[in-house]
Amino acid sequence: MTSIRCLTHTTRALALAALSALAASASPARADSPSSAWPAQPIVAVVPFSAGGSVDVAARLLMPRLAERLKQPVVVENTVGASGTIAVQRVIRARPDGYTLLFGVASPVTVAPLVSPARFAYDGLRELQPVVPVASSAFVLIGRPHLAADTAELLRLVRSQPGRINFGTDGVGTSLHIAAEMIRQQAGLDIVHVPYKSGPQVLTELAGGQIDLAVLPVALAQGFIREGKVQAYGVTSRRRAATLPQVPSLSEMPEFRSLDIEAWQGLLLPAGTPPEIARRLAAEMHAVLADPEVVRRLSDAGFQPMEMTQARFADYLARERKELAAVIRAAGIRVD
Repeated sequence: MTSIRCLTHTTRALALAALSALAASASPARADSPSSAWPAQPIVAVVPFSAGGSVDVAARLLMPRLAERLKQPVVVENTVGASGTIAVQRVIRARPDGYTLLFGVASPVTVAPLVSPARFAYDGLRELQPVVPVASSAFVLIGRPHLAADTAELLRLVRSQPGRINFGTDGVGTSLHIAAEMIRQQAGLDIVHVPYKSGPQVLTELAGGQIDLAVLPVALAQGFIREGKVQAYGVTSRRRAATLPQVPSLSEMPEFRSLDIEAWQGLLLPAGTPPEIARRLAAEMHAVLADPEVVRRLSDAGFQPMEMTQARFADYLARERKELAAVIRAAGIRVD
């Protein structure tokens, strides 16, 4: 199984049951402790990428529902820059009181310190507390208009012009870059990486014919695909995307038979946040994700709900980081 892959096989019922058992076995918070009154004021959900991107879309879909359950506003704030790491460091430095959380993804949490340890000298899994995953999304390989009719033709084109076809991502060492590198390695392609600052920028440049290829989240690219502004060649997950059933999985082709990539989105708190706050946040988020209307809206936006207990989410992120480190070493991806 390829890294950046979310583990969605646990049923919602099992996940909620495990969460309930965990909460029942925990010691209750002291009635006079600050955490027992949480939340007593608005909460800030820090999104590490710009408005309109796939992470922002998911956050703005889910955080109002979380606010309803917590009976306090949950304010989405986009803190952009340095491939999302500015947002991560903001949350790491925040008071561990439950009023600042990260709506995070792998790129700034685990990937950036692996790619550039001197520049990003933090440990996203030690200095942040994983709480709950909320959604996953496959990526999709897309091309500028009229580049190639289908994936087979695309592969022939790229192989006939080694080093002349390029692909755009949202930066060096991001999840999109690594996903594109996995595609490149599996098919043995000689293509050139063109880093941009954000996924929406990549999509705009691709539709305008400024670059040849891109690997972007389904949630971000599906509108342009439906409108014919870009050409879709395949999704990176084994299963086809529910919102793009006409687009094949790349794994349907012999060159990509073992490819299976999806990306998680989840909530993380500063390390040291009282465990009862983390448990309450996880329980309320699980309740949000159990709402059929929320599931429908996530699906329409190109996401799959994720269900994991807090402990399983932390274990998953640790395993993912180990796998990503191996991919990054093999690809020689490094930014000094």
